[in-house]
Amino acid sequence: MQIDLSGKISLVTGGSGELGREMVRALAECGADVAIHYHKQADQADRVTREALAMGVKAIAVQADVTNAESVNNMAERIRKELGSPDIIVNNAVIQYDWKPVLEQGLEDYESQFRSCVLQNVLMAKAFVPAMQQKRWGRVVAINTECAMQNFPDQSAYTAGKRGMDGVLRVLAREVGEFGITVNQVAPGWTISENATAGHNQEDASYIAAVPLRRRGTAREVATVVAFLASDLASFITGAYIPVSGGNVMPAI
Repeated sequence: MQIDLSGKISLVTGGSGELGREMVRALAECGADVAIHYHKQADQADRVTREALAMGVKAIAVQADVTNAESVNNMAERIRKELGSPDIIVNNAVIQYDWKPVLEQGLEDYESQFRSCVLQNVLMAKAFVPAMQQKRWGRVVAINTECAMQNFPDQSAYTAGKRGMDGVLRVLAREVGEFGITVNQVAPGWTISENATAGHNQEDASYIAAVPLRRRGTAREVATVVAFLASDLASFITGAYIPVSGGNVMPAI
């Protein structure tokens, strides 16, 4: 049994970032053509585009502001012209900011997280799901976070945005399921990627001590779950929030 995405067209927002690049690689390895979205990291987007092309799939890098409707629609039009209508979208892009207590967090940070978490998912659905409905097949995979369940100090703006997108995506899953479209969320824990390596500091040690598997996960481990959800192996899974956190958070019935 293998994950086979050959003949499928995928799009990863934030594809130039560390986690995004790993998801692009995984989808390409499974045979999917891929559009790599970036906002500012053009060099990184070009690099992972070349990697995907070397795997024998079609790949393009495309710039957009995923919090702006006109920009998302322009991105969608370019992808359709150069690759076709995406069968798989992975909503991964997020705006970075400094985490602070509620009483100190700037209002602009709550707005930025709403735009990059909630509004991105709405705009991406409006731009790409109608074509999936026509095909009667599609995959929407959104990157959430373990923080949405933890609600720890300093997480308020991020958690608010991610919990908001959770509601939008669960409703979307119910609305588009009849068209053979699944909508799922992958929720990474504190992940090791190309630059965000495991350290030997107290913060790293205390985090690992709370994880049942006693380590941090890798970007690759997150990417393989995304690839699985994008495939026909996950054809009867929708509306799910799936932690990839080594058991650090466990949704309960």
